Amino acid sequence: MKLENDDKKGGRSREVVYTVSQINLEIKSLLSDAFPAIWLEGEISNFKSYSSGHFYFNLKDEYSHIRAVMYQDMIPSLTFTPENGAKVLIFGRVSTYPKNGDYQIIVDRMEETGAGPLYQGFLRLKNKLADEGLFNHARKKPLPTLVHKVGVVTSRDGAVIHDILTVLDDIAPVISVLIYPTRVQGAGSEKEIANAIAYLNKNHKDLDILLVGRGGGSFEDLAAFNTEIVARAIAASDIPIISCVGHETDFTIADFCADVRAATPSVAAENAAHNMIKANFFILDQREILLERMGRIINDALNHLNHLSSSRALTNPGLIYEGKIEYINNLKKKFEDLIKKQTESKEINLEHNLQKLEILSPLSVLERGFSIVKDKDGKILKSVEGLEPNSKVNVQVFYGNFDARVETVHKEE
Repeated sequence: MKLENDDKKGGRSREVVYTVSQINLEIKSLLSDAFPAIWLEGEISNFKSYSSGHFYFNLKDEYSHIRAVMYQDMIPSLTFTPENGAKVLIFGRVSTYPKNGDYQIIVDRMEETGAGPLYQGFLRLKNKLADEGLFNHARKKPLPTLVHKVGVVTSRDGAVIHDILTVLDDIAPVISVLIYPTRVQGAGSEKEIANAIAYLNKNHKDLDILLVGRGGGSFEDLAAFNTEIVARAIAASDIPIISCVGHETDFTIADFCADVRAATPSVAAENAAHNMIKANFFILDQREILLERMGRIINDALNHLNHLSSSRALTNPGLIYEGKIEYINNLKKKFEDLIKKQTESKEINLEHNLQKLEILSPLSVLERGFSIVKDKDGKILKSVEGLEPNSKVNVQVFYGNFDARVETVHKEE
């Protein structure tokens, strides 16, 4: 819609005022008329193939770039697969997208002419570092099992920091984070990145893992991570490095040198905390196992206690000793019988011996009227040898003894 305005102060009575949509449509018409069909040479960057079947990319040279689109119905004419870094010759027309006013070239035909200088440099450096073994899996460091502190080298601005901190806070809040902000694109950014990696290795040896990366962008935007200085800084790091440069489809030389490559910064944070998550799950599993085993032990103990508490031994404790008491009583009876038998035997034996003693006892002889004569020294006299008249002797009879004097000594022939 065109509006007429009467501006008396300016001296202009009928100035045309356009809406935004109108001016974009006018520009589109002018560009389409001015460049209805042109050939354009350049290098593909930021190539995207969408589910709609259309190709969107930038066509660039050393100093500038232009947006390009190749619609699905023109793609079957291609004789090669477009990719970032490819140097191409395209035929199309310049137009605009009225909705946002951007101008672009609509590609009707595209031919491959070779790899662009930027991509050729990427390939040369990639091959050089690969030949030196910087990409070898054997030199890559494993991520630690327990992670306490993570370093991050990236831009202060952008979503990378937010994504990393959000993921770590959600899945591993115990991990502390040290951020070293650097530029991630533009002249000199590669030196800042390399210096940050070296600084953290020298001054923060307590870091368990280092995340190095940036958000997505064109091939040119990621250029700092395709430099030799950054590649060698990553390879020289004593701290394990996870690279997280660009989007899932973006690959840089930094990714090849890093110990682990993550598709996005969020995935990098997940990788950093992966073993911690595993450790947490292991602890939780062991906790469940321990609780289950403890519950089983306690349950078994309670069942055993219930069994004991209802047993006859506890409900009628006398039963515990009943058998023992009977056993002791039997032993006591056997012991008494044995003592009685032994006593009776000894008594009989003693009686027999007493009888023998009585028979052999001098008292028995004395009781029958015999006597025992002893000299003055108390020796029993068996003969009259040594006796003289008037010698004193002692005579023992059954009931006592008496002293006597020898009157006469008669010696028998």
